[in-house]
Amino acid sequence: MTIQVSPITDQDVAGVADFLHANLNARVLPSAWARAMSVPWKVEVPNHGFMLRDGQQVVGAYLAFYSERVIAGQVERFCNLGAWCVLPNCRFHSVRLLNALLAQDGYHFTDLSPSGNVPALDARLGFRSLDTSTALVPNLPWPILVGRTRISADPDVIESTLTGTQLELYRDHAQAVAVGHLVLIRGSESCYVMFRRARWRKDLPLLAVILHVSNPELFRRAILPLTRHLLIHHGVLATLAELRIVGTRPRASFMLPSPPPKMYRSANLEPSQIDDLYSEMVCGRW
Repeated sequence: MTIQVSPITDQDVAGVADFLHANLNARVLPSAWARAMSVPWKVEVPNHGFMLRDGQQVVGAYLAFYSERVIAGQVERFCNLGAWCVLPNCRFHSVRLLNALLAQDGYHFTDLSPSGNVPALDARLGFRSLDTSTALVPNLPWPILVGRTRISADPDVIESTLTGTQLELYRDHAQAVAVGHLVLIRGSESCYVMFRRARWRKDLPLLAVILHVSNPELFRRAILPLTRHLLIHHGVLATLAELRIVGTRPRASFMLPSPPPKMYRSANLEPSQIDDLYSEMVCGRW
């Protein structure tokens, strides 16, 4: 067997980035792939995923994004499964990459963008499906009451508004290239919102995908000025909001008939303890 599985080390990042640019998504430059593999939060990573080599040539890669989270007072270690690409003539070896990732002890695993036959494979390996019921809100230039809801992307305003865990989340993600940050302020209340600009499908216009909401009740009440802000200031035509993240179905929305799946594998965590943060969702624009 000439094709070998090995961890992606810091020294391998450039070669893997070139491979993914050439074989998975040419719209993402090698420099962007490389930056995505270097997470902005503090964590000791065992690798950046695993790769297949045929001699010195990279013929496959499966990226991984690691984090440590405090959940119910305990430090939990996560491995988020990212981009997976193997050359067609080496596809027989694809599962070796997944097995190498899952063989790492002490991690909860998330797969937040499985496609094709991957969800079925994940299920056979003990992954559970998350409820990804998703509402789509058209971003329209709604008339609003001036001054009622203040929306700011200013880092100084965000830093001065957030406290505790929410401030820590912001600081961990402030340099993540694929995520935008907003605070909604109404009276004495505030809501921290993280979102990413993405296309749900390649032929659809740019969307805002909500990744985090700190105050679901204020988010619900401020949905119209928020979506107006996203249209005017970020140029996105609609907002996707998973109900597990935002709490309730927003006004002026309709439910997607078949939202993309998301899955996780854990011995003890419940679906409500899994989110989209510290993952490929915030690290890569693809």
